[in-house]
Amino acid sequence: MIEVLVVDDDVRVADVNAAYVAKVPGFRVAGRAHSAAQALRLVEEQPVDLVLLDHYLPDETGLALVRSLRERGHETDVIMVTAARDVATVQAAMRHGALQYLVKPFSYAGLRAKLDAYATLRRTLDGGGEAEQAEVDRIFGALSATPAPDLPKGHSPTTAELVRRALMAAEGPVSAQELAEDTGLSRQTAQRYLKLLERTGRVRLSLKYGDTGRPEHRYVWSSVL
Repeated sequence: MIEVLVVDDDVRVADVNAAYVAKVPGFRVAGRAHSAAQALRLVEEQPVDLVLLDHYLPDETGLALVRSLRERGHETDVIMVTAARDVATVQAAMRHGALQYLVKPFSYAGLRAKLDAYATLRRTLDGGGEAEQAEVDRIFGALSATPAPDLPKGHSPTTAELVRRALMAAEGPVSAQELAEDTGLSRQTAQRYLKLLERTGRVRLSLKYGDTGRPEHRYVWSSVL
C-alpha cells in the first residue's frame, strides 16, 4: 500500500481529499495535517510515501514545507494540490521536486489520474537496474495525466509541456504574448505551440474584440483532468 499524508488548512477539504485517496486501490491515508508544522511532525513520526500538499498553510507555504522535508533528509514524494495558479508558484514547485501539480477545484477523477500515474511511476522505479533512453523517457513521462500530442518535426516535447503547464496555471484565457511573458518563450514560438495544441483539441480558442476592431486570439486549456 502507498501511504499518503493529506495536508490542507481547511479541515473539510482535507477530509474530502482523504476520502478520494481512500477510494483509489493501492493507496491508504496515513494521516491528515492542517499546518506545515503538524505535517512535518507526522512525517518524522511515521514516514509516508506521498504527501498531497496544499500551498496555502497557516504557518508557512507548502513549498517552504517541502524545503524543510528535504533539509531533514525526508525523501517523501510530493504532489501539490492547491488553488495557487500563478506560474511562478508552479515553476517553484517543479524546482523543489514536486512530482505533479493539481489545481483546485478538481474532481475525484482528476486526483485519481494523478495517483494512478504515481503508482505506475513507483512500479517502474521499483524494477531497478539500468535504463535505456526509451525507459528513461517512460519514467519521466509516467506522471503526465494528459498524453502529449504527436508533435510534428521541429517541435519540442519539453516546450509543449511548458506551454501546457502555463495554460493550466492561468486563471483564464491568455494571449500568445501573455504566455510568452509567463514562460520566457518568444511570442512566435508561443503562438506556434498554441496553434498546435488547438488543432489537437487540447486548447480552446476565443476572440476578444478591442477598440481597433481586430480581434485578439486568446487561449485556454480545455482538456479534462
